[in-house]
Amino acid sequence: MTGPEHYREAERLLAAASAWMDADLGWKAHLSAEERLAFRSADLATAQVHSTLAVAAATALVDETPRGDSFREYRAWLGAASGYERGEAE
Repeated sequence: MTGPEHYREAERLLAAASAWMDADLGWKAHLSAEERLAFRSADLATAQVHSTLAVAAATALVDETPRGDSFREYRAWLGAASGYERGEAE
């Protein structure tokens, strides 16, 4: 996974963790509060790992001298952080 992919996965997992708190409908409704909390905790822990890997990847770019092939990576970070790749930003 690239740094921006880790960043996007962390965002996705954070949204999934939030969804566990409002799981009164659908297939999640039959789960106990303890089970929901366990799934939420797992999503949050995995999101934290992806966030850490994203930070490590972004930090590695700080000392890199921009050149033709590194601009692709900078644009990927810009897209991931801004939401343009997902159509969220206007």
